[in-house]
Amino acid sequence: MLFRSIIMISVNNVTLAYGKRVLFDEVNINFTKGNCYGIIGANGAGKSTFLKIVSGEIEPNKGTIDITPGERMAVLNQNQFAFDDQTVLNTVLMGHKKLWKVMQERDAIYAKEDFSEEDGMKAGELENEFGEMGGYTAESDAATLLGELGVSESFHQSLMKDIPTNFKVRVLLAQALFGNPDILLLDEPTNGLDIDTISWLENFLADYENIVLVVSHDRHFLDAVCTHIADVDRQKIKIFTGNYTFWYESSQLMARQLNDKNKKVEEKNKRKQK
Repeated sequence: MLFRSIIMISVNNVTLAYGKRVLFDEVNINFTKGNCYGIIGANGAGKSTFLKIVSGEIEPNKGTIDITPGERMAVLNQNQFAFDDQTVLNTVLMGHKKLWKVMQERDAIYAKEDFSEEDGMKAGELENEFGEMGGYTAESDAATLLGELGVSESFHQSLMKDIPTNFKVRVLLAQALFGNPDILLLDEPTNGLDIDTISWLENFLADYENIVLVVSHDRHFLDAVCTHIADVDRQKIKIFTGNYTFWYESSQLMARQLNDKNKKVEEKNKRKQK
């Protein structure tokens, strides 16, 4: 139990290269519960790729990602067309994959015409599982979340392909946030959101008690939500405590100190040569 409370994601010797281009070289870091990590770095440094390695979408050439057993991970889906034939409400519910699977199995059993005793036993098991995962309030929870993100009830039964693009972004965000996942991976979550919705998301993440990894170019957003900064630089990732501004000021100070040190070394060498 001690391990569970301390570490949720452990990155061990992760290396990833595409041909001669090395993105990550033996990265070793831990991400712990209760923290929001802003993943920053230059364009092309591998921020989004790193999230895909953590989620399992990309396999590293070497190393492992170890996640505490039983933790549920949710990822902000970037494909706005992935759920075209689903209703808005169902798209959000699908964010909790295990719950959605139990719902589908349960509904399939109840739809049977020749309902056997064995089916009744299985349905009872599924009902228990469904209840333990908060299934009986799932639809109202999803509807509330959509409403808070500015997607009114009139859209909840619409197909995803029939709603405006700016609403699709919000539905996919609701899908990631739904059901209080243990690990939340967000790549540019503020893209396409208005100021009010960004403000709501900032408050949501500020109160979030699990683990968040977020890539964003919005410095104000990173300042509002991050407890730590993970800086992707020169094939490594370093973690700094504090928000974006704190990291920026610290890194500027470190750069000045290094510059001053180098100047002193140069001057010393010049004096020696005289």
